[in-house]
Amino acid sequence: MVHHSDDEDIPHDPAPTKRLPAGFALDDAFSDNEDMDVPEFSSAAIREELAKNMNGAQSWNVGDAGLDDLVTKIGFSVDPDASVSTFDIDAGHDSPPSPLHSPTSPRIQSQSSSHQDSLYEVPLSSEFSQVSLDEPRSPPQPQQEEPEETVSEYPAVQIDLSATDAVTTEVHPDKMSMKSVQPMQLPQRSVSHDEFRPSTPSSPLQVPSLNASAVSTPSLPLPTSTSLPTPTTPKPPATPPPSNRHRPTRSAGPSMLDKVISKTRPPYLPPKPRTEDRKHQQDWEEMMKRSRAAEEKRRKALQDRRLARERRIEESIGMWERDIVPDWTVVHRNSNLRRLWWQGIPTKLRAPLWQAAVGNALALSKDAFKTCLSRAKRALASGTFPTTVLNLLEEDIRTTLPSIHLFVPETGPMYQDLRDMLCAWVVARSDEGLGYVVGVAKIAAMILLNMPPAPGFVVMRNLLERHCLRSFYGGMASKDDVEAYYRIFDTLLADGMPKIYFNFKQHQVSPAAYLPDWLVPLFLDHLPFEACARVWDVIMLEGDAFLYRAALAILGVLEPRLFFPDKKELLELLRGENRAALEVARREGRLLNNGKYEIYGVDEESLWERIDSMDEWWRESTWKRLIERELPDL
Repeated sequence: MVHHSDDEDIPHDPAPTKRLPAGFALDDAFSDNEDMDVPEFSSAAIREELAKNMNGAQSWNVGDAGLDDLVTKIGFSVDPDASVSTFDIDAGHDSPPSPLHSPTSPRIQSQSSSHQDSLYEVPLSSEFSQVSLDEPRSPPQPQQEEPEETVSEYPAVQIDLSATDAVTTEVHPDKMSMKSVQPMQLPQRSVSHDEFRPSTPSSPLQVPSLNASAVSTPSLPLPTSTSLPTPTTPKPPATPPPSNRHRPTRSAGPSMLDKVISKTRPPYLPPKPRTEDRKHQQDWEEMMKRSRAAEEKRRKALQDRRLARERRIEESIGMWERDIVPDWTVVHRNSNLRRLWWQGIPTKLRAPLWQAAVGNALALSKDAFKTCLSRAKRALASGTFPTTVLNLLEEDIRTTLPSIHLFVPETGPMYQDLRDMLCAWVVARSDEGLGYVVGVAKIAAMILLNMPPAPGFVVMRNLLERHCLRSFYGGMASKDDVEAYYRIFDTLLADGMPKIYFNFKQHQVSPAAYLPDWLVPLFLDHLPFEACARVWDVIMLEGDAFLYRAALAILGVLEPRLFFPDKKELLELLRGENRAALEVARREGRLLNNGKYEIYGVDEESLWERIDSMDEWWRESTWKRLIERELPDL
């Protein structure tokens, strides 16, 4: 058995040429009926058939009276599965082609009933120049099974041209019912699928009226493939998901639930009588009112005591100038003068007394600041100043004493002095191979508030050269010394406050979690400014020992708040970020930029009360013994 491809020439027996009936179809040639005439597939027969169709098309001149018959005869309808006109070679003589030369013909599709079963579709233009009839074609193979006719999901549309305005009707294949729609005017444009495709079956279809300016059928683009394109079903627009957010409504008073729910008894207990509940509510409101009044009275009394203490300090300026300023070392020999120093140095005397108490162990000249600053400016101008260090410096300045607004970047009156002092300090430390430490901006700012930059630079350099502060500012090279200072603090804490010590041990909280945050900025981040200034006065006089005494006093003030069952809450409290205390401070309208521990009630008075109470167990000999044990080289 030999197989032949479609392109090979297969010899056929000559068949006698017979006259074709008026309406023949290609499928009829392959039917089982032996009496049917078999068409001859030759160029001469096709030309003859085309000539007859053209003659028929030119002789169609129908008036208004015969327009209904013409519509019925040509099947004037719009198929949603096609958008262009085609010429069916299978059409008979009684199915006229679409008018090609009539300027008033609408852009529609003329299609025979056997369109689904036709095997050849020849796209033709107005001159039929694209049809080649010279090449012989082999007859198509007979089909074994008839394909099932698919029904479009879109309704067919029929247009009635007998009236003044075009009237369209829908024909649903499933219901076979027609529905009239309202006539509409059509703009001068081509018909597309979407114009005849209704969004819903009941929506009216917009069909244009015929006019003389419409473009004729030959101007439409004809398909070049052997099958018509099938339109895709348009996807409905995606609806946005429903939003769960409700429009905020302004409260018009207590809701119905608030009026009946009890606020003075837990929900798991039996409800109270309404009279008792109202009485308890009034009692609670009265208690809260008295509490607010007591808090305001306490705050006012504290402010009065602070102002009285400042007045006493100012009144003692004569004693300071007469007994202490000439020789500050007298305070070590006179207990009364030492107690006077611990009460705070007068503001206008801080500069000379701080310089004298800190000293100049580094033997820096008066021009040290000028020299280091000029080097820093040359590095900034040439671009060799490390950008990382500069960024850390700027961020450190931004968080320095925000409550007084003197060091605000670019706008603060003392911003440039602070920046110059820090840049000079970085250059001076670079000679030793040390870098910038976040927190030093607070120390520089506190010094600049009391003296000019040049002497303040010398004070800062010598202050940070004290062994304890140098260890915390020394980086990894002084790690062992820092660990030794942690052990010293743990020993002092266990001796003076054993409950706090064992609580920290239970939660595995070491001094490394909170002590550097206190000592590096010298408490400026956590204590109120007035309390911190007084602590600084004593640090200048007593040295490193008072750093630890002040740190222990802070824990003593915080002791009632330190016994949390959770380590996370304990660390949040030590960082000054306890959410409950912050909420209470906001509700009371207190400022939150004057020391992190102010929300816990840590102020100058409460801190110094705790420091004074430590005289019972604090001994300078204990400090010296611990230093000798942990730091023998010192």
